[in-house]
Amino acid sequence: MEIHKSTEDYLEAMLILKEEHGYIRSIDIAGHLGVTKPSVSYATKRLRENGYITMDTDGLITLTDSGMGIASSIYERHRLLTDFFVSIGVSPETARTDACKIEHDISEETFDAICKHSGQKRAR
Repeated sequence: MEIHKSTEDYLEAMLILKEEHGYIRSIDIAGHLGVTKPSVSYATKRLRENGYITMDTDGLITLTDSGMGIASSIYERHRLLTDFFVSIGVSPETARTDACKIEHDISEETFDAICKHSGQKRAR
């Protein structure tokens, strides 16, 4: 099944928020991604239906194993690509922005080659 960029962005944001705050709330996702609360409500409904997240009665979100797998993979790509771009002289802000654009579309082969070239280890 093909995972869409928006799904990856939402799951990655949820992982980042979990690491930063210890919990995930819809309002924090909206702020992190710069989207509206209704957009987050629509996205979380789809993510629940696809088995990527669960929500408790207080509205706190938990990534399922499959959701965590996708989020971790995208977040790893983001971090490693950002580090690589910074190492070749790109400013940190531009490196983060470019990594976010590339992390969804880069092939495994190219990503592995960048990791190997830069001496970065993948979590796998």
